[in-house]
Amino acid sequence: MTLLAWLAAAVAIAPLIGVIAAAFGDGQADIAASDLIRYALTSAALAVMVAIATAVLGSVSAWLVVMHRFPGRSVFAWALALPLAAPAFAVAYGYADLFDVAGDLRTWMRAVPGIDWGPQMRSLPGAAFVLSLAFYPYVYLTLRAALVNQSAQAIEAARSLGCSPTQALFRVALPLLRPALAAGVALAVMETLADFGAVQFLSVQTLTTGVVRSWFVYGSLEAAARLALPLLAAAAVVLWIERLSRRGRTDEAARARWRPIEPTPLNGGRGLLAFGFCLGLLTLGLLLPVGWLALNAIDISPDWSRLARAAANSLGLGLGGAVATVIFATCLALSAERMPVTARISSLGYATPGAVMAIGLLVPASVVWQTIPGAVSGLGAGLALLIYAYAARLMAAALEPVEAGLTRVTPSMVAAARTLGRSEAGAALSVRLPIASGALLTATLVVFIDVVKELPATLILRPFNVDTLAVIADNYARDERLPNAGWPSLMIVALTLPAVIWLTRKITASRPGDPHGQH
Repeated sequence: MTLLAWLAAAVAIAPLIGVIAAAFGDGQADIAASDLIRYALTSAALAVMVAIATAVLGSVSAWLVVMHRFPGRSVFAWALALPLAAPAFAVAYGYADLFDVAGDLRTWMRAVPGIDWGPQMRSLPGAAFVLSLAFYPYVYLTLRAALVNQSAQAIEAARSLGCSPTQALFRVALPLLRPALAAGVALAVMETLADFGAVQFLSVQTLTTGVVRSWFVYGSLEAAARLALPLLAAAAVVLWIERLSRRGRTDEAARARWRPIEPTPLNGGRGLLAFGFCLGLLTLGLLLPVGWLALNAIDISPDWSRLARAAANSLGLGLGGAVATVIFATCLALSAERMPVTARISSLGYATPGAVMAIGLLVPASVVWQTIPGAVSGLGAGLALLIYAYAARLMAAALEPVEAGLTRVTPSMVAAARTLGRSEAGAALSVRLPIASGALLTATLVVFIDVVKELPATLILRPFNVDTLAVIADNYARDERLPNAGWPSLMIVALTLPAVIWLTRKITASRPGDPHGQH
């Protein structure tokens, strides 16, 4: 098992080594310092804007749903996470089409004095608006889980010591929630730095768009790798912040004497305001952009055979990438107690954009191709390389639920299996993995959702004539054929929405101390 764990860690770290090797190689990389600085500053500004917006939207929505009772609360508890089903580029297409193409609506909005709505969407604030709506569920889910796990005794103790409700909130509740808030914002920032489709379409030049452009337009692996180095550094910093935030968690102490917090009823106008805020957030994050895409796609007769092939490719790659990733993550989780450093190494992949992973894999692939001509060519080798990229980036996303599921296995269970003659691997297959089967399914669905929505890694590594729904949507969007881009975007939502609904309802129904239901 130890050998398999090291192999899993090597899968995650090899592309990162490839990026560094290419960046410091002997090839030509004509990158102007001004371009690098411009890309880096834009990425940093976008990350800061999204971090602030997601922190506000996610924390307010989680606070309302957990701490208050108002109309629709039970539905919003899981529905507020549904924007995770829509890729960020689909949200960008919907809003761009809404503000730029819809004739009467656009004319009415431009009639407002001093406001030009159309051009503003394709800008840095427009990209921050879109990404904030797409990624706020990460903050909502982590903060909601922290609030549910927080015992009422802490707040009651503060009240008994003379604190008012407001003082108890700011002196007790919020300090306990800071680690979860930092973790959720870190996830949103990671996704922001990794995004390509939305920012490229909205004409925002970030480091990730620079990496893809260097490869596709200039064909320079070295330039792409050197643009990827700041992304690697940013990923390491964000991951360090996320890991540091975990040190403040006190879940075990809270679970020992946990008692649920009784929600405060919101009646009359306050209840309507809470309902309106949650409904507005869900509408802006999912219903409005996806609904607008659907409305405009109705008048388009799509190429169904091409869409069917792309859907089959997306489904096959999603399932293949999910299974491979969960296998590697499971091998790592089974040896996590003996090798905690390997888990941290593999986590760096999740904080790294898919474009960077793809560029990193091109380096060893080119070496193999030069050594053994034709070894990495062909459909099978290309698909294997693509699934490798998915596994390297998303292994940490699968590792967390798998580790949580394995905590249900007590040492006595494993010891009983070993006394009956089972080896370590045999005990894992017959005892540990069956008990954690639900967590394995959760991890598989989490990775499947991310793979189906993945764009930059697929663009760079996909074999010739192998299109996914995300690639077709991006091709249509580049040609400004947004109604056509609506069909593959809607099909992506249709593929991922059932998995997102199942996961969010499962997380909503989880209780403190239930590792099977942890996010």
